[in-house]
Amino acid sequence: MAETTAEYRAELRYVRVSPQKARLVLDLIRGRRVEDAVNTLTFTKKRIAEKVLKTLRSAIQNANYLNTEKGADVDVDNLYVKRAVANEGPRMKRIRPAPQGRAYRYQRRMSHIEIALAEKPRANGAAAGTTVAKPTAKKAVRKVPAKKTAAKKTAAKKK
Repeated sequence: MAETTAEYRAELRYVRVSPQKARLVLDLIRGRRVEDAVNTLTFTKKRIAEKVLKTLRSAIQNANYLNTEKGADVDVDNLYVKRAVANEGPRMKRIRPAPQGRAYRYQRRMSHIEIALAEKPRANGAAAGTTVAKPTAKKAVRKVPAKKTAAKKTAAKKK
């Protein structure tokens, strides 16, 4: 029986930043625990980090709301950032004056930021706060071809 975990989302739309710049910040928090993600965003020196932090806090409050009001069993301390994406929004077309009466066209990009949180699945029988050791995988050993000795090389040349 595969148990589906609930997602708690928040979305920020029409942000005046290019998706490429937003992805730089979102890559820092993807897969992290919520507490670590908040600390990371607090001390990140990118302008978009403040808006991403606001969206992350909104997703945390959405999970907290479901916990208190709807009776869902959510451990807010056990949440992690499952998905953090910046999709492209509409583009604003602008014109810049150019020499000799011409005009250069450029585009101001916008993005839609989406953050989804989920609870880390607990191993059966493991107490809260304990970690389960993962089995280590064996490394594949690559065979190296044997080098020809000097005797074999001279024998091959004489033929």
